[in-house]
Amino acid sequence: MISDSKREFLNTINHRQPGKVVVDFGATTVTGIHVLIVEKLRDHYGLKWNPVKVIEPYQMLGEIDDDLVREMGIDMIGLFGERNMFGIVQDNWKVHRTLWGQEVLFPGEFNYTYNDNGDILMYPEGDLSARPSAMMPKSGYFFDALERQEPIDESTLKVDDNLEEFGLVTDHDLEYWKKQIESADPGSKGIVATLGSTALGDIALVPGVGLKNPRGIRSVAEWYMSTLTREDFIKELYGTQTDIAIDNLKRLFKVIGNRIDVAYICGTDFGTQNSTFCSPETYRSLWLPYYKKVNDWIHENTGWKTFKHSCGAVEPFMELFIESGFDIINPVQINAAGMDPVHLKKKYGDRLVFCGGGVDTQRVFPFGTPAQVREQVKRQCEIFNNNGGFVFSTVHNVQANVPFENVVAMLEALREL
Repeated sequence: MISDSKREFLNTINHRQPGKVVVDFGATTVTGIHVLIVEKLRDHYGLKWNPVKVIEPYQMLGEIDDDLVREMGIDMIGLFGERNMFGIVQDNWKVHRTLWGQEVLFPGEFNYTYNDNGDILMYPEGDLSARPSAMMPKSGYFFDALERQEPIDESTLKVDDNLEEFGLVTDHDLEYWKKQIESADPGSKGIVATLGSTALGDIALVPGVGLKNPRGIRSVAEWYMSTLTREDFIKELYGTQTDIAIDNLKRLFKVIGNRIDVAYICGTDFGTQNSTFCSPETYRSLWLPYYKKVNDWIHENTGWKTFKHSCGAVEPFMELFIESGFDIINPVQINAAGMDPVHLKKKYGDRLVFCGGGVDTQRVFPFGTPAQVREQVKRQCEIFNNNGGFVFSTVHNVQANVPFENVVAMLEALREL
């Protein structure tokens, strides 16, 4: 027996016209809501106050509890690994007060210090004896990675150094995922699982903020240059990582089966505001074969759909994403060059599910009026939701400084639809 919400979700991801706009807030780390907005939403709906749990501390994303899921009309839930971005197990929650004065819940081993400027320094695995791996400015709302790149010696550069965080799943990991899947109701909502090990070159992961002594190429600038100057190294790295990922997926599927609907594969960005980070030819050479190998295994052996995140002006890559085997593309940055919603829906809408693109988070959402937000939400849904293939979310996460009246306007527009 499945709920109406799950039925509409299945219609949507299979390109059948749903009876409502399917909504995702919080099922992934790129469709989440900042803890400050989560607290305001709970207050707005008159829900019981409690400190919001920080489920992704790097971006300070808050957990959306079941009662808030119901109020917001959310149709998807997310399952995540045992450890967060900083390598800390998500348990033994304790109360902390943020720089902006909010009480939130962090995992028990979430340890930090302050520098002389009053900024927060975060440590991998919560180990205060290690070098700090990230910093939250005293006027900020999330963390930035601190570069810890060691000098690179080409003669000793090893692929294994950039694979430290992408190991084989253990029996402990499998038991963890078994409990995760047993706690989720597969008939209630669409389920997205971030299983790990499939992220190829995700720039948020390159610095290794969860590693005490990251080796290999760990500078963002050095990594981007390496895709041009160390192509053989990158190919060997991606090839080995892909083999690890597929071995992991085989073991995880024995535990999870088809009780999830979507696997989050990768958050590597390929676009800037006005262009792409690389040429389509480079994508075809460096990424496509490895993405396709992972996606092909999933589609041949499971019932899962696969989810790819990429910000920016990536319209030139849409056919390549399809060739790579991705089913769902996020965040659909509608204000970037070439990302016209009408064009995207017409050309790719029968082959890709668009997740995001519901409201422009660079201009309209943070700086527009509630009326403008409401109008854009309705217009985007009108374009994208025709014949299914659209999951509403904002263009990337809902940030802390969005005017709350605009958040309410967005949700009211969805309710009206």
